[in-house]
Amino acid sequence: TSLLLMAGIMVTVGLCRRLTRRRLRAHQRLCTFLLEMFSTFQICACTNELCLLGNVEPKPHTALTLTYGFTVLHGLTLTGSTCNPCGTLQPMWGGGISVKMGGLKIAAQFVAAVLARGFMHFIWSLEMAEPHFGALSQGCSNPMQTTETQAFCIELLFSVVFQLTILRVESVNPKYRVHLIALLITMLVYAGGNLTGAVFNPALAFSLHANCFYDKFLSYSLVYWIAPSLGKFLILYVF
Repeated sequence: TSLLLMAGIMVTVGLCRRLTRRRLRAHQRLCTFLLEMFSTFQICACTNELCLLGNVEPKPHTALTLTYGFTVLHGLTLTGSTCNPCGTLQPMWGGGISVKMGGLKIAAQFVAAVLARGFMHFIWSLEMAEPHFGALSQGCSNPMQTTETQAFCIELLFSVVFQLTILRVESVNPKYRVHLIALLITMLVYAGGNLTGAVFNPALAFSLHANCFYDKFLSYSLVYWIAPSLGKFLILYVF
């Protein structure tokens, strides 16, 4: 049921993106906002569902396999979208897009994060699958299973590794590049998923752990917003 749900989300988002490109091509800003919002919604909604499947046996093989598979699918179906505020900083820094357009994209990503969170809560309330039972009563799942300082360093390091890899594989054939990125994300999730969740995406982190941001805003904003953004600025400064 969970796999069918995620497949349905991807098909629906694909149709919405296609319709947006056809009907709103003349309205550049609105088209950009909606495309980025739909794409980020897909990633956030599917990742919310994947988090519920983390305890499916055999552990952690099932979760890692699903992470790799859906990361490849996201890469193939969401071409042209960033879906990560940190990734949007690169063209803004290099002058590829204006600050206003970059801000529009980041706003779309956080709007999508909130919408995906609300949508998945509604789906979980229907209790269509076993993993959905009790999902709404978890509150803050406390993804940080280490000290705040170590969590900050882990998310910073993972952001640097991820963003550096993105820069280095730009010249690789797209059909191979998507697999390399998916493999890297799976490795990072395996290495640090049990410590911080290995998110390194501010919008996705807010969608996954919104309750934690409400409870301990300063701690979680430092680890899941400031750390990956700082990692991105370090990469931009060095390269």
